[in-house]
Amino acid sequence: MRKRSVKRSARGAPGGGRGGGRGGGPRDRLVDHGAWFLVLPALIPILVLSVGPLLYGIALAFTDSQSGRTEPTQWIGTLNFQDLLHDTLFWDSFRIGLLWAVGVTVPQFLLALGLALLLNENLRFRWLARSLAIIPWAMPEVVVGIMWRLVYNPDAGILNETIRDLGLGDGRDWLSGLATALPAVIVVGVWAGMPQTTVALLAGLQNTPRELHEAAAMDGAGAWRRFRTVTWPALKPVALAITALNFIWNFNSFALVYVLTSGGPGGRTRLPMLFAYEEAFRYGQFGYAAAMGCVMVAVISVILALHLVGRLRGGEDA
Repeated sequence: MRKRSVKRSARGAPGGGRGGGRGGGPRDRLVDHGAWFLVLPALIPILVLSVGPLLYGIALAFTDSQSGRTEPTQWIGTLNFQDLLHDTLFWDSFRIGLLWAVGVTVPQFLLALGLALLLNENLRFRWLARSLAIIPWAMPEVVVGIMWRLVYNPDAGILNETIRDLGLGDGRDWLSGLATALPAVIVVGVWAGMPQTTVALLAGLQNTPRELHEAAAMDGAGAWRRFRTVTWPALKPVALAITALNFIWNFNSFALVYVLTSGGPGGRTRLPMLFAYEEAFRYGQFGYAAAMGCVMVAVISVILALHLVGRLRGGEDA
């Protein structure tokens, strides 16, 4: 009797019998096909609007494609990349892009963290403060650029008017000065991008159990110790993710800086995306501009790889 029961249980166990070693029966395959059918409506636009243009741009980087050219486009191999290695203007724009990305991302995170901690407290009219905090996020970048151009206006801008009223001087042309253009644009970038970072950090704070804070407070931990031992460990995954995304978004910025300065004065705010745009649509060097785009994609891919490796190591350590 015991042998029969063992055989019967082995025959009826999941994975046993006839279709067990083959990855499921027809019903499982039908479920897989149904899942692909549900994914296709979201996958097709990604392939058509993202993957397709990316592959076309990579192929274009190995050609001498130009606007207004009567001869057919020819394959020139890595000639565009060789020219790019010796293009000091591009590497200057690359350096400016890194300064811009770091200069916006770091203050953006620190200010957003402080604002998120404040909005997480049980304040009066907290709902109103949270609504006002995301207003810059709801505004298009072109509108933000136009608004801040009015703020920085050398004649009637509110910034120079405030400086004159306080008796601190006559003000200056912030967006046209060689020393002030990039810092002025960085301030706008921090203001425009801080709400999305605040929302992400605030969501992470609200997922932290309050019981942990209460237990730490009962043990005599102060505010800084509670933040270091309770808040930050729970918030760290969100902080790393949003910081990496912000760095990538800021490095790829175009519209905001284009509206504010168009890359001037003297190229002091010419980010890599602006430089590639000028090469493609002002000078018609489509192949050369595509090579610039490939370099920027490679840099972003390296940043993403480092971020993923860090997350995986952090998961293993945890």
